[in-house]
Amino acid sequence: MDRAATAPIDAGTKAVPDEIPIGYVPREVYAALDLGTNNCRLLVARRAGRGFRVVDAFSRIVRLGEGVAQSGRLSQAAMDRTLAALAVCAEKMTRRKVTHARAVATEACRRAENCEQFLDRVRAETGIPIEIIASDEEARLVVVGCAPLLDRRTPYAIVLDIGGGSTELVWLSVPHEPRAAPQVLDYVSLPYGVVTLNDGYDGRAVTDEIYAAMVSEVRAALAAFERANGIAGRIAASEVQMLGSSGTLTTLAAIHLQLPRYSRIAVDGSSLSFAEVAAVSRGLLGMGYAERVAHPCIGAERADLVLAGCAILEAICTLWPVGNVRVADRGLREGILHGLFAAH
Repeated sequence: MDRAATAPIDAGTKAVPDEIPIGYVPREVYAALDLGTNNCRLLVARRAGRGFRVVDAFSRIVRLGEGVAQSGRLSQAAMDRTLAALAVCAEKMTRRKVTHARAVATEACRRAENCEQFLDRVRAETGIPIEIIASDEEARLVVVGCAPLLDRRTPYAIVLDIGGGSTELVWLSVPHEPRAAPQVLDYVSLPYGVVTLNDGYDGRAVTDEIYAAMVSEVRAALAAFERANGIAGRIAASEVQMLGSSGTLTTLAAIHLQLPRYSRIAVDGSSLSFAEVAAVSRGLLGMGYAERVAHPCIGAERADLVLAGCAILEAICTLWPVGNVRVADRGLREGILHGLFAAH
């Protein structure tokens, strides 16, 4: 999914969820590539105990889905930008001697009528075979990737992933046992992401009225999911937690924490109250476009998209007033990695 642009992970970032046993020499190298509507992201990892060690990573905003909502096609400029990013991914995978890999494409490629031809070109020019996955598979992978951050004391969860071309919402039953897998009760893929919602508005000059219109549009699209699942009743009984995997959430968390530059260690697993979400969102709404460009946790590539992400998040928070949201700088790629480990 991208979902919205996640904060960048620099090449060489290390993440060690579990200690590596003494004398263990990993031979297999795994790669997970997520080609989203907005972002192209790669993780290369080795097993490490029950988790993994990231040995290389890459993230670049490519805006593959720019204009797809209007034209139904990937533009030549977007395809060229994406191919350049995928060439970097291919080089990293070769250099790291990847033995097992899975590369997936999400909403932009699900929508674009010329995406199969584009992916044929990708394979011919980079050697990377990319599969277009359905929205239910995307949602499942996000849940797998984020599951370690779920609070096992709370029996239900809303997991959200605000992407570039769509927003995935998963309604979960969370078992108390730490090693038991959460059960997906229902999910929905909304045709609203930071790129697709922004295409209908001017992300550089968002007024209070435009922002309110975006929130209302997304909230109306959520109504059927609420009716089908009665989530509000579970929230009233204090039985629901919320977990967000998206660039929107990680960006808001970084801003709230007043980080001088983005830090995954500081953001991943942190929590934001809904009051804090609202305060940061309103602060961004009060900024001009140039101020958002200059912000160290936003930058030029996200300055025109961040408010669309805030509007999507506000629609979710106001419909389902859980009170706080846990922030995950992890998701689809981590879910892919766990699937590769299980398969090999």
